[in-house]
Amino acid sequence: MLIYLIDWLEKIFGNVPGAGLFDYITFRAGFAVIVSLLISMFFGKQIIEYLRKLQIGESVRELGLEGQKQKQGTPTMGGLIIIMAILIPCLLVARLENVYVILMIVTTVWIGLIGFVDDYIKVFKKDKKGLKGRFKIMGQVGLGLIIALTFVMNENIVVRLDQSAAREIGLSEENRIGELIPVQGENGEATFKGDYKTNLTNVPFFKGNRLDYSWILPINKNDAQKWVWILFLPLAIFIVTAVSNAANLTDGLDGLATGVSGIIAVTLGVFAYVSGNAIAANYLNILHLPGTEELVIFSACLAGACLGFLWYNAFPAQVFMGDTGSLTLGGIIASMALLLRKEWLIPILCGVFLVETISVIIQVSYFKYTKRKYGEGRRIFKMAPLHHHYQKKGMHEVKIVTRFWLIGILLAVITIITLKVR
Repeated sequence: MLIYLIDWLEKIFGNVPGAGLFDYITFRAGFAVIVSLLISMFFGKQIIEYLRKLQIGESVRELGLEGQKQKQGTPTMGGLIIIMAILIPCLLVARLENVYVILMIVTTVWIGLIGFVDDYIKVFKKDKKGLKGRFKIMGQVGLGLIIALTFVMNENIVVRLDQSAAREIGLSEENRIGELIPVQGENGEATFKGDYKTNLTNVPFFKGNRLDYSWILPINKNDAQKWVWILFLPLAIFIVTAVSNAANLTDGLDGLATGVSGIIAVTLGVFAYVSGNAIAANYLNILHLPGTEELVIFSACLAGACLGFLWYNAFPAQVFMGDTGSLTLGGIIASMALLLRKEWLIPILCGVFLVETISVIIQVSYFKYTKRKYGEGRRIFKMAPLHHHYQKKGMHEVKIVTRFWLIGILLAVITIITLKVR
C-alpha cells in the first residue's frame, strides 16, 4: 500500500524525498522484517493478555514429560500473532498485484482459518480432538488445488528462457506468453528471451539441473504439456498437506517450530531473490522466474514474524502458537517452495520436519506390527515425535530445541549450496 501511496503522491507533487528507496527489494524486505518484529513484540503482549483474559489456555495431557505440568494453562492460539505480523507488513510494502504475493496471502488466510477452527473447537468446545481429520485434510487439499491450478493456468507464472534453450527442451511458440525480449548475451551479442508457460522445475543432482513434469508422461510432447496437470495437482496437494502436518507435529517444545520455520523462511528468501534476478539465475543455472522477487518481501515478513514470536514463545513459553500457527507456517513454506519451483529441495530444507514425521510413522507402524505379531505393542523410540524421545531420555528441552535449530541451519546451508551443484 505504501508503494501505491508514494506513486500517487509523486503524480501530484512530483519527487517525494526517499521514495526511491521503495524501488529496492532489499530495502522493502528490511523494512518488512522490522515492522513484522515490532508487531510481534509489541502487539503480541496485548494479544497474550487478551487470550489469558479469555482463559484460552493449553490443555496438557499427562505424558510423564519433565516440565509438562508447568505448561498447563499457558495461552494458546498465539498463531494469530504470527498471521498478523506476516500480513500487515506484506500489505504495506509488497506489490499486491503480483500473483505470487496474492497466492501467499490467500495461503496464509486459508490455512490460518483451518488452524483457528481447530484450536477454537479444542479450547471453547472442550473437544481435545479439535477439527475432525477429514475436514482438516479437505481444507489442505483445497489449498493445494488453488496453488496448483493457479500455477498451471495463470499467465503471469512463467519461466524466462532463451529461444534456443526453449527449443532444446521442447517448448514451442504456443507455450510462450507475450513477445520476445531482446537482451545482451554474455559475449555482447544480442539474444532473445521469452516468458514460457511450462512446468519446469529445478532438481539438484539432475542433468541440466531441471525437470519438466510433462517429460514423465508417456505421450508426445505437445499433448504432455496440456495434460501435465494430472501429475502436478496431486503432487502440490501432497506437498501442502504433508508439510503443514509435519510443522504441526514439530510444534511440541517451546520455540522449536518457530525457530526452525524462521531459518527456512530466510532460506526461501534467498531462493526468491536469485530466482527473480536475471543475472543471479543465469550465473547459478537455475530457472529465472520473473515476479518471484516479491516473494523476498513475503519471506522477510515470515522470518520477522517467527523471530518476533520467539520473544514470547522461547522457553519458558508465555504463549503457544497452536494449530493456528503451526499449520499456517507449514502451509506457507510448502506453497512458497512450490511457487519457487524448489519443491524437490523440501526433504533437505525441511529435514527437521521430515525426521519428526518419520519418527511418528515408524513408531505407530512398528507398534501396530508388534501388537499383531506378539499380542503386545512395542516401541522403537521412548516417545514420538522425536523431540519427546530426547525429553524422555532426560535431556532438557532448551538443549533439544537449540540442537534442532543448529541442524536446521546446517540443512539450510546445504540447501543453498545445491544452487551450485550440477
